[in-house]
Amino acid sequence: MNWRGLPDFIFSERDAEMKSTDDRSIYVVAICGSLRQGSSTHAALQIALSAAKAAGAEVELLELGEYDLVFQGSVASESDYPPGVFKLREKVKRAHGILLGSPEYHGSFSGVLKSALDLMGFDEFENKVIGLIGVSGGRMGAVNALSMLRTVGTALHAWVVPNDASIPNSSEAFDADGNLYDAELTARVKAVGEQVTKFAALRNSV
Repeated sequence: MNWRGLPDFIFSERDAEMKSTDDRSIYVVAICGSLRQGSSTHAALQIALSAAKAAGAEVELLELGEYDLVFQGSVASESDYPPGVFKLREKVKRAHGILLGSPEYHGSFSGVLKSALDLMGFDEFENKVIGLIGVSGGRMGAVNALSMLRTVGTALHAWVVPNDASIPNSSEAFDADGNLYDAELTARVKAVGEQVTKFAALRNSV
């Protein structure tokens, strides 16, 4: 462990090429794994991003429906992908911290988020700091979706922060303005956004 309270191996040689936070602000993106307008996933990510912004990050919510990720037919090479794929890749690649949010469907995370992750890889995620937020219509929460997303993050050589946030009974959890009724749950969601920002800042300051 080093003076930051993090394992020494969390800082790689690649980090030495990154500018300090004095020269470049931390950029945190949130990838919304729901296409439904006004979704609980969207609301939860907005709460997490508000905490990231309060911690000093430049933030952006990425709505996957805006990137034309679903396309028909076979492609001979990646150059045949729709322009939205490259636009999404570029935003995620530029990010220092990434929030992944998804509803839990059939014990897993959403198909649209899976498709987006499949179109990206190490260039976008390796050595990045990731935070996870899941919502569920049931009382058990999004435990399975979060577990699988943690596995994906590890496979992409990303650093997934220890704390995640699972929101049960999502249809009853938010008010009309997108705020959570439960103050403790709000604090947990905000903690994810704050942790991602602070750990990303530490890594970027090496």
